[in-house]
Amino acid sequence: MLLELIVILLLGAVIAWISDSIDNRLPKWIAVISLLSSLYPLHPIIMAGSSSDGQAWLVSESYPWIERFNISLYLALDGLSLLLVLLSLLMGLVAVLCAWKEISFRSGFFYFNLLCSLAGTIGVFCALDLFLFFVFWEIMLVPMYLLIAIWGYENRRYAAIKFFLFTQAGGLLMLLSICALVLLHYQNSGELTFNYDQLLQHQLSESSAFWVMLGFFIAFIIKLPIVPFHNWLPDAHTQAPTAVSVILAAILLKTGGYGLLRFVLPLFPSASAEIAPYVMALAAFSIIYGGLMAFSQQDLKRLVAYSSISHMGFVLFGCYAMTQIATHGAIMQMLAHGVSSAALFALVGAIQYRYHTRDLNQLGGLWLRLPKLSALLLFFVVASLGLPGLGNFIGEFLVLIGSFSAMPKLTIIAVCGLILAAIYGLKIAQKALFGPVKLAPCADVDRREMAMFVGLALLLLWMGLHPQPLLDLAQQSVNLITVGVEL
Repeated sequence: MLLELIVILLLGAVIAWISDSIDNRLPKWIAVISLLSSLYPLHPIIMAGSSSDGQAWLVSESYPWIERFNISLYLALDGLSLLLVLLSLLMGLVAVLCAWKEISFRSGFFYFNLLCSLAGTIGVFCALDLFLFFVFWEIMLVPMYLLIAIWGYENRRYAAIKFFLFTQAGGLLMLLSICALVLLHYQNSGELTFNYDQLLQHQLSESSAFWVMLGFFIAFIIKLPIVPFHNWLPDAHTQAPTAVSVILAAILLKTGGYGLLRFVLPLFPSASAEIAPYVMALAAFSIIYGGLMAFSQQDLKRLVAYSSISHMGFVLFGCYAMTQIATHGAIMQMLAHGVSSAALFALVGAIQYRYHTRDLNQLGGLWLRLPKLSALLLFFVVASLGLPGLGNFIGEFLVLIGSFSAMPKLTIIAVCGLILAAIYGLKIAQKALFGPVKLAPCADVDRREMAMFVGLALLLLWMGLHPQPLLDLAQQSVNLITVGVEL
């Protein structure tokens, strides 16, 4: 079932690339069909919901692969993985719709890389063999590098190389930690395995656990990203085409949070608890720093990129509060930020497509020229800053409530990030939407764009007004994550 899901995306990628030689309009339709078809294997799991009969996994499957080293194609889904896989497929559709008119150059190869990156991301969310996890981690990165380097803007190669170097350095650290964990397990048990379930039962010494955990931790906070490992993100977003920014913000950043929740906290509970106060301080600093840097930007896309750094700081903050409520909040924040950030980058891309600028000083009076697009932009801006009744509010509220009992002073500092979000949100509204008209008349959003944005808005409303199904689905995962580390 899960292997079929990944194979559908990879086959779709190859067919999209080949079809470009027949008709350059075919690849985007093949991408849409591939993404919709990949929902079919998940249908039984979605219908079953959170019912797993007390088992850790909703579904799991394993196939022999490299038997000499006891490496297998071990794939599994629990509530957390299922939510992020569904988010990936949905945001993949949004990315294809964003690229519908924007990408005309080598479109077959573009959609090939887009679908390969999505397949790698879904593999990351499903893989429970650590070697297989690393393979998918690399599959996810290489197509993203090509998407930025080939279809990006003026400084695309610089941004792509910076993205690749940062993430590859983190990946190599993670690989070293995986090898160290496996070898330490082999020395103590005599069994060579990369199996997550078996490694989960192995207890390392305190010093060994700290150093092995550190490699995983750095790799994942680079991807989140958290200050001071954030430097690649603003450049990557600024130079990437709209569809790639959507994938990057909505899905790839979430692999960092997922890695912390799936691997770092359960595999190294004592070492994680030891560094938790320092990590929460780093997260609080990242929240404030990202908000201040967002306010200082004049490039609208760069502003949204820095706001992502601030919002993902709440994810790290919730993970290391080590309470069930805060962990639920971190998961909700990943989901809600995935939807709202995708919408914001898509709206910025729509503005740039029409006026060939992202400079806030040149976008005055947008409300009078593009009233529908402006109303949508205002909605997603207030959603991003945490308006009650929308999904982002639920995530941030649960993070802060769950963290206050563990670290009250740091939680108060983190709250200031919400104030900064309101300030840079108002800056967008004041400079871009209102004020003197500086733009020529232009066509407002079309039916394709309206359907996409309204769908994302309704999803955020549902997450904000009725989050319980999502919380229930993630409950079993939260129980497994917080056991042994909950403060």
